[in-house]
Amino acid sequence: MSPARSIFSRLVAAATLLAALTVLGLWLVTERTIDAALKESAREAVDVDLAGLADIYSSSGEADLVRRIEDRLALRPADGGAPHYLLMRTDGVRLAGDLEAWPDLDAAISERGMIAIGHRSSAYARSTRLAPDRWLLVAHEVDPARSLKAGVRTVFLVGGAILVLVVAMLGKFSADRLKRRIARINRTLSHPDELASMPELPRQTRDEIDELAANSAQVILRVRNLLEAHSDTTDRLAHEIRTPLTHLDARLVKALETQPDEQVTRRLTEARSEIRQLVSMLESLLDIAWSKAHLSDRSMLTPVDMSALVTNLCELYADSAEDAGLVLQWEVEPGVVLDGDEAQLGRLLANLLDNALKYVPRGGTIRVTLGDGPVLVVADDGPGIAEADRTRIFERFQRGPDAKGGEERPGAGLGLALASAIAQRHSMILECLPSATGALFQLRRETP
Repeated sequence: MSPARSIFSRLVAAATLLAALTVLGLWLVTERTIDAALKESAREAVDVDLAGLADIYSSSGEADLVRRIEDRLALRPADGGAPHYLLMRTDGVRLAGDLEAWPDLDAAISERGMIAIGHRSSAYARSTRLAPDRWLLVAHEVDPARSLKAGVRTVFLVGGAILVLVVAMLGKFSADRLKRRIARINRTLSHPDELASMPELPRQTRDEIDELAANSAQVILRVRNLLEAHSDTTDRLAHEIRTPLTHLDARLVKALETQPDEQVTRRLTEARSEIRQLVSMLESLLDIAWSKAHLSDRSMLTPVDMSALVTNLCELYADSAEDAGLVLQWEVEPGVVLDGDEAQLGRLLANLLDNALKYVPRGGTIRVTLGDGPVLVVADDGPGIAEADRTRIFERFQRGPDAKGGEERPGAGLGLALASAIAQRHSMILECLPSATGALFQLRRETP
């Protein structure tokens, strides 16, 4: 799962969870409201019932009160909210009612409170003293509305499930739409050549994502224009430098054709060699700058058969290695393909091989391996590279010392810098790894 997809999935899950928690909260609040309303209703009913029975006792006597209590017990309310009564003497003799024992309520002060009815029900009750030796208790069940609460619970369960489903569907629809828009922006920004053809949206229809896309496109266009201006300037500069050097080399060739004496011939030859080194250094610098300027540009990369490329280069360098008194061995896994620039990848491997041919003494061995990944390794049994220099050698104008004499080898010190720049352009890493003998260079795909 990609990071973007993970973010959108989390947004949908968060919205769904929020909707479910909202429904749960509303359900709990509703049940608490129903319970409070039922308690208040029971309290009012108990007060009215108790006042009526007390009035009957004071006006008609105890016999009429007992009859009225029995009549009320015989009539069960349709909603299940049954009343309960207890008329008893202070000595504990029950005179009327369906309750067996007097609860912990003080009739002398008309105390009220919740009492238990059986094992499962509770009721709101109030007691009073009708006479010095007569107590009356009236109670009304607080939780008779089980059917009402069950109905409310069903409504919330069904309605909540529908609401959560709707929120999840709307969230997924919105997340998919947002994901498609961002994917469209990513596709456009990954192909800078298409930025100029992006349609301009009317200002009033833009939202934050459209503004981000437009601003990002403008930034990339500006950077591309700057890179083009820089490339044009460097090309002109290279041309202005290379042209006089080429003319100078041609003059030196003509001077050599006059067959001067041996000392002049040697000096002219040295001058021509220095000119060629300057031109080569200039081209390497331009190649490094070009590779770094196109790090994120994959529009010109095509599938490259690395197996064939490495095999061909090794076969080409085998004769040079033999002339230098070295053994070149290679082991290439077939079918290794990489999206890249074939010419640049070939130059990368050529620079690594040139570096090995330069530093490995006669009788040494150079080994090249290519495996899936791809992972390219160029190892030798030469003098090796000190640990402190394993990073420095990839910088421009850095050259490794001769292991025997301690002096620097000839060269501009740009081969490994160019190889590293080419690797970065292909989203790969070129590094010098520790080795028991000699130097070991590894090219591998950059870990995301």
